[in-house]
Amino acid sequence: MAMAAVVCYCKPSPSPFLGQFPSQLRNLSSKQSIGNSVHATTINAIFWGSKKVVEPQEMDPSLGDYTLTGSGPEEVTTKKVSLSVVSSISDISSNDWDACALDATGPEKFNPFLTHGFLSSLEESGSAVKKTGWIPRHIVAQDECESILGVVPLYLKSHSYGEYVFDHSWADAYYSYGSRYYPKLQCCVPFTPVTGQRVLVRNSSYKDQVFDILVSALKDLATKSQVSSLHITFPSESEWHKMKEKGFLQRIGMQYHWKNRNYENFDEFLMDMKQSKRKNIRQERKKISTQNLTIKRLRGHEIKARHWDSFYNFYRNTTDNKWGTAYLTRDFFHNMGSKMGDHVLLVIAEDGDELVAGALNLIGGDTLFGRLWGCHPRVYYPSLHFEACYYQAIEAAIELNLDKVEAGAQGEHKIQRGYLPVTTYSCHYILDEGFRNSIEDFLVRETTQVKLVMKLLQDSGPFKDGIH
Repeated sequence: MAMAAVVCYCKPSPSPFLGQFPSQLRNLSSKQSIGNSVHATTINAIFWGSKKVVEPQEMDPSLGDYTLTGSGPEEVTTKKVSLSVVSSISDISSNDWDACALDATGPEKFNPFLTHGFLSSLEESGSAVKKTGWIPRHIVAQDECESILGVVPLYLKSHSYGEYVFDHSWADAYYSYGSRYYPKLQCCVPFTPVTGQRVLVRNSSYKDQVFDILVSALKDLATKSQVSSLHITFPSESEWHKMKEKGFLQRIGMQYHWKNRNYENFDEFLMDMKQSKRKNIRQERKKISTQNLTIKRLRGHEIKARHWDSFYNFYRNTTDNKWGTAYLTRDFFHNMGSKMGDHVLLVIAEDGDELVAGALNLIGGDTLFGRLWGCHPRVYYPSLHFEACYYQAIEAAIELNLDKVEAGAQGEHKIQRGYLPVTTYSCHYILDEGFRNSIEDFLVRETTQVKLVMKLLQDSGPFKDGIH
């Protein structure tokens, strides 16, 4: 680590190992690559191995002008578009941003994490800002009439925390060869491992061209900013395939999702499970009533300030006990709750009149997104975590007629409770040719291992034969 402190400010030089394979990547096991990093520490805007803050260079916000060609008979022959970088999502109106996000997904696939309300809550609350190593660098495509045609959520980062696609070993490899990995560009929703569109484009005859120039602008900005790399994490599968054609390396990961097979109620879901798994879930749910606990699901205006204050304390208890980091501030929950309205579902557990636990969910067009969990630090209730996070989410999804529940990253214990492995995606644009070749080789081998693990987990699933 002392060496990292010495070399992290060196000017990047051509890769010293073109055609070679860095030992950090060669020796990395599949478990290391997809599990938690051992570097659990307080996050500050610092570079690897040093406590000295490195200020990002001032840069020209302009990313150039482009000319689009109309294809329809009533379209203007050409349209001029300007691309630029903004340093805060507040520089873009919520109506313009949300129109891009909604057109990119379609109403039926509405993704609450892509909204101006959610992303602005992260910035305004001090959660995703320069001080925490997340410098907003959102890209905007605007025509001559100042109409916004597309946006990209983007951050300049000085660390790899809060991403859930782990590249710490890549940083170690860079530094072991005297090169600099940070800063890097990260296209994502901070602290949120949820799949969704990342290049958000208005629906028009120009949309494919706007998509292409936004991706070109991402790559140009990476070169202009002299970063090591550009990462697009948890994009949609269709975006993932498109990015391969544009020079991005492809990576896969794994999460656990519950699928709604047109169930009328929770018991109907249980009947699809093997007898032993069904019995176990019923026993776990019975423990809640025997502990005098009351479970409630609150939405929108039903969630009061006192609920958010309590939930923040529960959230801090979770991060503190698991050697994690509290990425989100107290203000984030209040801001997000106010802006997101009925898209927020907070499951709470009460022991008598006392609030003792909570699980935060967001409601999308066809998906319930399970996000965070926490409980009172001085009490323990058996099976409460499973009830609040998994079973209540399933019941809510059935009631709301949603297609699935995304229960977040990691946790093989979810499988036996009806949540099966699904593939997640990420794309990586590595500027140095030598590192790019080595990382590409690593990703090929890692992909084989991830697919093998997924197959083994799927084969040991909790459902009756023929149900997947």
